[in-house]
Amino acid sequence: MAAFLFKTEPSTYSFADLVRDRRTTWDGVKNPVALKHLRSVARGDLVAIYHTGDEKSVVGFAVADSDPYPDPKLGDPKRVVVDLAPRRALKTPVPLAVFRTDVVLKTCDLPRLPRLSVMTLSAAQVVRIEKLGA
Repeated sequence: MAAFLFKTEPSTYSFADLVRDRRTTWDGVKNPVALKHLRSVARGDLVAIYHTGDEKSVVGFAVADSDPYPDPKLGDPKRVVVDLAPRRALKTPVPLAVFRTDVVLKTCDLPRLPRLSVMTLSAAQVVRIEKLGA
């Protein structure tokens, strides 16, 4: 199982919206590097949901409920989407400031590439997020 971090603006679509909806199609990814990561998602992979904007924190985990498939709204096979289902909210959000200073988390792409909307996470990074968010 692989793990990823997906970023979202909570005023557009928040983790609470995902919990309410029980499932969503993650779309709108345009950046070539982010699309490369999105294409590598597989059904069952873990996804940390990161709120951008004022929050700048990982707020919960979701699970990929599908493999990537072409966005049916666009008709462009290069632009893929993934279906997500909520897994659990974190009791304590893990902010970007912690990612910048934590010995395990600072090795992920988030502090270095803050505009990248989809990125991979290592197993150690997932464990660290879960521990800090407990």
